[in-house]
Amino acid sequence: MSLPTFAQRAGAEALGTAFLLATVVGSGIMAAKLANGNLALALLGNTLPTGAILVVLILMFGPVSGAHLNPAVSLVFALRRELAWPECAGYIAAQASGGIVGVLAAHAMFELPIWQWSLTVRTGPGQWLAEAVATFGLVLTILGCLAGPRAAVSYAVGLYITAAYWFTASTSFANPAVTLARAMSDTFAGIAPGDVPAFWAAQIVGAVGALAVSNWLFGEKKAVAKPTA
Repeated sequence: MSLPTFAQRAGAEALGTAFLLATVVGSGIMAAKLANGNLALALLGNTLPTGAILVVLILMFGPVSGAHLNPAVSLVFALRRELAWPECAGYIAAQASGGIVGVLAAHAMFELPIWQWSLTVRTGPGQWLAEAVATFGLVLTILGCLAGPRAAVSYAVGLYITAAYWFTASTSFANPAVTLARAMSDTFAGIAPGDVPAFWAAQIVGAVGALAVSNWLFGEKKAVAKPTA
């Protein structure tokens, strides 16, 4: 079987991120409708589909593009010299555009105004720290599984995000493309556009921090695991 072309890989990133955002925003809309004002129940209804779809998308698109679905992840792989910088830029463009399409699709499915901007304020030191922690944990999860049981990546990422929805104050966006797209949805999952840049900064800090820690942890583990003869 021939290797996927860059167009195929970028297409997989766009389509995967579109499905991810359609799930995040669509499940948020559905959960808010059915929860009758119970925010804990609405969050649970938003969390479970998001974790589940991540497993599906990584299993589906992983063999094509690696299923980054996240500019922070693509940046880390470029820094690891496992993704060329021009291809990294292409991945990020595909993820951003795919995420926006996914949000618009969710709005259309629920017969909401297609174009909208979120009014939900998500700001402050606690939120920024939460995004750094959420992204740090996500990237460390990916790199840790790649250093060991690679087949576990999809399940580990889905479970991590499911947990991080609940242990982070920001509900774990942990993804610059997701953050951008959610700014275009004034629904349960939205974020005010003015709060996006600080989230991006925190996410990049968390991703780069995870790369540094993974080099220390898993790099040493790989060295020890090499045969001596």
